[in-house]
Amino acid sequence: MARAACLQLAFTSWLIGSLYSMSHTIRTSRLPFCKMNRITHFICDIKPLLKLACTDTHLNESLVNIVTGSLGFITFVMIIISYTFIGIHLQNIRSEQGRSKAFSTCTSHLTVVLLFFGTAFCTYLSPVTKDSLEQDRITAILFTVITPALNPIIYALRNKEVKKAFRRRYFIKWIKSICD
Repeated sequence: MARAACLQLAFTSWLIGSLYSMSHTIRTSRLPFCKMNRITHFICDIKPLLKLACTDTHLNESLVNIVTGSLGFITFVMIIISYTFIGIHLQNIRSEQGRSKAFSTCTSHLTVVLLFFGTAFCTYLSPVTKDSLEQDRITAILFTVITPALNPIIYALRNKEVKKAFRRRYFIKWIKSICD
């Protein structure tokens, strides 16, 4: 990738992320808060914060759903399109082993992408209710803790040495459990 294209992509991502955060920050800072001042969430997320306001937050919630949905959907579609092009080019790989290795890499990446976007969409595109906030805590754990924690595991299991050590360790445990 050309340096200019890389810088343009990085700047665009930074700019969109900043504008997105700023829109929520400005709208939320103008809300009156009169209920308890504790968010029952492990991160300071916009949806639980909006529940603390003592005025109608319908516009803010709509902004969260529309903007987050649009940005998430556009990003997800761009990723799927790029993987479609990658898949088309992988068909041109002559060796079965090379094609298999490349598909394995893409499958690992797509697994993480689907896990991240699936849980994020469930969190940010569902309407805010008392029950949904509890569900949001659980799904937020998935895309803020579990998905990043699974990344090294998913990619490490593609490594032959790691697979071999993993099998050997758990095979020995399995044999010991049978023999005991």
